[in-house]
Amino acid sequence: MKHTVEIKRAYDPASATDGYRIYVDRLWPRGLSHENFHYDWWDKAIAPSTTLREWFHGAGVGVWDEFAARYKAELAHNPAYSALLEAIADKPKVTLLYSSHDREHNNAAVLAAMIESAENQ
Repeated sequence: MKHTVEIKRAYDPASATDGYRIYVDRLWPRGLSHENFHYDWWDKAIAPSTTLREWFHGAGVGVWDEFAARYKAELAHNPAYSALLEAIADKPKVTLLYSSHDREHNNAAVLAAMIESAENQ
C-alpha cells in the first residue's frame, strides 16, 4: 500500500488528519506526559543508535548527509524497521513524530525517505 508520510514535532498538537502516529525517538519527549502525548506506535529501537545520535548532535547539521547515510545503514539491518513497515502496511496516512528542534534535519526525515523508498521498490 502506498502511504502518505508526514513528519511532525512531538510538541505540535495532534490532529485528526495525522493518521497513524509513530514516535521515532529513543528518548521520551521532554516535558510531555503520557496522558497528553498521543501516539499509536513507539519502538525505541527505530531511533538512531545512541552513538550515532550523540555524534550528530555534537557535529551539527554540517554532517547531515553523513548522518543520513549512517542512519539508513542502521535501519537496513534493524528488525524494528521491518516491524514498523508491518505496522503501517494497511495505514494510508502515517505521521512520524520527533522531538528535535530542527524541523529539517532529524531522524524522522530520514525514516520518511526510507519508507517512501521501500514503497517504490
